[in-house]
Parts: sequence; structure tokens; C-alpha cells
Amino acid sequence: MRRLRTGRIREMLAETELRTSDLVYPLFVDESIQSPVEVPSMPGVHRLPLDSLTGEVSEICELGIPAVILFGIPSAKDRVGTHAWGRDDVVQRAVRKIKRDFGDEIYIITDVCLCEYTDHGHCGVVEGERILNDPTLEILGRIAVSHVEAGSDMVAPSGMMDGMVQAIRSSLDREGYSDAGIISYAAKYASSLYGPFRDAADSGYAFGDRSTYQMNPANTDEALNEVELDLKEGADIVMVKPALPYLDVLYRVKERFRVPTAAYHVSGEYSMVKAAERLGWIDGERVMHEMLLSIKRAGADIIISYAAKEFSKLAMDGSV
Repeated sequence: MRRLRTGRIREMLAETELRTSDLVYPLFVDESIQSPVEVPSMPGVHRLPLDSLTGEVSEICELGIPAVILFGIPSAKDRVGTHAWGRDDVVQRAVRKIKRDFGDEIYIITDVCLCEYTDHGHCGVVEGERILNDPTLEILGRIAVSHVEAGSDMVAPSGMMDGMVQAIRSSLDREGYSDAGIISYAAKYASSLYGPFRDAADSGYAFGDRSTYQMNPANTDEALNEVELDLKEGADIVMVKPALPYLDVLYRVKERFRVPTAAYHVSGEYSMVKAAERLGWIDGERVMHEMLLSIKRAGADIIISYAAKEFSKLAMDGSV
């Protein structure tokens, strides 16, 4: 078999192709800052003020990345995340700006959750230290409608509240937005790899953890049940998060359901590579490419990754 591993034939026989068009780049929009601020735990990733969005999205378009996912960081927070759904809140303003400047040149996905907007940092309404699933659903529907009214093409509920997809689908349809898509964080695990994201999104929690509503890392059959429920409720795309420790889950989801499937190459996966690269222990570019390729090979049609711009630059140079 060694005869097929050298020269052009090696590329011709590659079973998996990772393309820039498979990638989504996350953007953190912070309404309290005046210039970009690099996230210390995520080298190369920045919080952006609204005024910097045009330049950033221009670069993303030039690199051929087809979509972004927006996360908002409000200037004020409260117990119920009031600033998640207002017309003039941070994500809504960001969406309108991007649509005004770029039209359909870039596809906009918006995160629908409460953790960035609540003073306790949890993904739902709380009572004492209990996260209340059902009272949260109406709020998630309100947030999704506000995003789509602003111009979002697809909403991405990430809080793992039971029934969130149905609540959002019903809210969108009722308001006349039946064409808006839903990419559901259907199999989102209570992972230890989200720490750098919480630095970026200012979404750390004030008490407890998220294990009561995110999935147990020990479970895979549960993930299939979660995905099946979300598809029945109206999800257009389902997601597995994180990616690398759950490639088995990603593979099972794709094999079982044969529907458009996404994976989130999360902040901890990205930051570990960057840290080891800075210490000179690994070739960061090659390792990142290998990681992304493994996610695609396991079954992801779409990969959300902080390395999307880095990969796209290498692809344009012919380095990967």
C-alpha cells in the first residue's frame, strides 16, 4: 500500500476533504469596548466593538468562510437576561450592521441563550439555585424572534433546555419567520473545555455548574435521544459539542440520522493547541489541521471553529 502514499496519487485518493466552505467563525461582540480586545486565554481571538465588525467580516468574506456565529456581551446584566431580546441590544444591532454592509455575502447564525446576559451566568431562569427549564422557553422564543427580525439567517439555541427547539420553532412560525433555520446544540456535554469561551463571552456562572441541563460526558445513547427529540421538534441541523472528545458521538449521530450535522471545535480544544505551540512542543498549524480533518472525517458537515480563519489562510496559500 506504500505505492499509493507518495506524489499526486496520495491527494487523489484522500477519502476526506476539509474545505473552507465547511467552516463557521465565531464572533464576540462587546458593546462596552471601543477597540478590539484579545482574549488572553484564546490567542488570536478578540472581543469586538460594533464599529470593528465591518473590517472583521470583510476579512472573513475574503477568506471564503461562508458563515459566522454571533455571541453578544451586553453592558448590563440582570436575573432574567433582559438585554438578550431588545431591538437595540448588542446582537440585534450587530446583525443589522452586518446585513446592511454585506447583505447575503455572509450567512449569519446567532447564539440563543441566556448565559451571557444573566448576572448569575446560567442558561435559564433561576429560582434560588435551581435552573427552571419551562419558564425559560418563552424567553428563548422571544430572543430568537428578535434575532430573526434583525436579519439573522439561522438561530442556534445552546442552553440544552428541554423543549427549546419546539418553543423557538413555534415562536418563529407564529411571527411569520417559517424560513428561518434552527441549528440546535442537541448533544452538548457538561465539558471542562469551555473555560476560555467563558472568558471571551463573560459567561461564567455564580453558583453550581451546568451538569443539571448539559449532558453527562459518560453517555452516548442519551445523545441519540436528544438529537431525535430536537429533530422531531423542528431542528434543521443538529450539533455535537465539544468535538474532539466526542467524535464517537458525532459518528453515531451522523450514521443514525443522516441529517445535516455540525460540531463545535470548542475554545479549550483551540487554546490547548495554541498553548503547546507557544511552548514549542507541537507544530500548531499542522495539529489544528489534523484536528479539523478528524472532525470532518467523523461526520461533521459544518465545523464551528476559532481556527477557521487560520485554516482558510493556509488553504489559500496551498499549505494544506
